Amino acid sequence: MRLHNKVALVTGGAAGIGKATALRFAEEGAIVVICDLNEAAGQETLAEVRTLSPESRFYKVNVANRQDVQAWVDEVFNAFGHIDILVNNAGVLRDGQMIKFKEGQLIGQMSEADFDLVIGVNLKGPFNCAQAVSPYMIKSGGGVILNASSIVGLDGNFGQTNYVATKSGVIGMTKVWARELGKFNIRVNAIAPGFTGTEMVKAMPEKILDGMRARTPLGRLGDPRDIANAYLFLASDDASFITGEVLRVDGGIVVGT
Repeated sequence: MRLHNKVALVTGGAAGIGKATALRFAEEGAIVVICDLNEAAGQETLAEVRTLSPESRFYKVNVANRQDVQAWVDEVFNAFGHIDILVNNAGVLRDGQMIKFKEGQLIGQMSEADFDLVIGVNLKGPFNCAQAVSPYMIKSGGGVILNASSIVGLDGNFGQTNYVATKSGVIGMTKVWARELGKFNIRVNAIAPGFTGTEMVKAMPEKILDGMRARTPLGRLGDPRDIANAYLFLASDDASFITGEVLRVDGGIVVGT
């Protein structure tokens, strides 16, 4: 029970890696507070989490909206009196090439709306949540902030200008916050998952999944629980002297173009 009675916030916790993390934390004794925009999926996940941690809760929150985030965090602190862990997991994809050229003509480009949406959720979202949570952690004597980056944030990837920008930015913010918040006993780290078998990924054509497996030295997709276990380690006292780090959980892959 490495997280016994810890209050852990997990954004994007309704499905995928977020759901696996919520369940894994609950197994280890945490009170898990999930937020997501998908209320139906969030309530389903909460029902599972509550079999392990009856005090856990779900909130519908848009992490890109600072007021939404502050109201959520305030309510959680008022309910429990402390916030110990924040997992900034919420994220979206809107892939596309920056520009598409064919036969000397511009035929397409990434839209401003797609760029702004991904930046808002994947980059501003973690900033909003960390900024809202950290004062409460300071008052409580410390805490842990964990950010979802990606291997593409380290290596880049074709057709993902917006997504890569956010995941690289998350790494930068992680290192800054580790320096700024360390004196308050707040540790800040990031996870960089590789190809992971979430519901969204498993719905892809088998040919694409085979390609992902072939490019991963361990020969398989990651399981969401693999990523959750990494979050658990970094959230626990087992990682009490680790901060400002980016942990790759990727089966050994190096992304190419």
